[in-house]
Amino acid sequence: MTKVVGIRDIARNSNILENYDYVEVKDKKTQDYKGLFVAPKYADEIKAYLEEIIAKKKEEKLNRIMKYAGSMEIEDRYKGLDDKELKSEVAKAKSGL
Repeated sequence: MTKVVGIRDIARNSNILENYDYVEVKDKKTQDYKGLFVAPKYADEIKAYLEEIIAKKKEEKLNRIMKYAGSMEIEDRYKGLDDKELKSEVAKAKSGL
């Protein structure tokens, strides 16, 4: 069973959440959809599903980034330098020192 309630309704009476499988929350004044409360018996399933979706999105982002990894090679003289040392070495190389 489901129900649509306002934010103030939940603040006044949190027992509303106990009688339903999920409760949709809307701002009754602006009719904006604010969220969803899920019954405790479904919470673990929903949490696992959301974690799976989030992991897939992170993996997709990582795969997009990783296609550029290794596309450039660093000369041996620049390996192991921090950012300040690297900037100074590059500046020396450009100036011919």
